[in-house]
Amino acid sequence: MGDVSGIAYDALKMAVEHVLGKIREGKKLSTEDVLVLYLGTIVGDLKEIRADIARLDSRIDETNQRIDDIVKTLSARIDETNQHIEEMTTTLSARIDEIAKSLSARIDETNRRIDETNKRIDAVQITLLEIQKLLIELVKTRQQ
Repeated sequence: MGDVSGIAYDALKMAVEHVLGKIREGKKLSTEDVLVLYLGTIVGDLKEIRADIARLDSRIDETNQRIDDIVKTLSARIDETNQHIEEMTTTLSARIDEIAKSLSARIDETNRRIDETNKRIDAVQITLLEIQKLLIELVKTRQQ
C-alpha cells in the first residue's frame, strides 16, 4: 500500500508542476487545474502533519523512556526502603525480646525475694507469738 501512495504522490507532484507551468505562462486555469493545486496543498499539509506526528512520536518515545527510567529508579528505592524497614523491624523485635526477657527475669527475682521476705516475716511473727505466750505464762506464774 505504501507503493501506491508513493506513486499517487509522484503523479500529483507532476500534475502540480504542470499547472505551475501554466501559471508561469499566464494561461487560464481550468477547474481541474485549481483542484490539482488544492490537492497539492492538502498533500503538502499532510506531509507536514505527518512530519509533526513523527516528531511527536519520537518525543513521546523519549518521554516514555524517561518515565520507565524514573519508575525503575523509584522501584529500586522503594525496595531498598522496604529492606531497610524490614531490617529495622527485625532489630527492634530482637531488642524488645531482650528487654522482655530481662524484665521477666527481674520480675521473677523480685517475686522470689518478696516470697522470701514474707517467709521471714511469718517466721518472726511465729516467734513473736511464742514470745507472747511465754510472757503470758510468765505473768500468770508470777501472779500466782
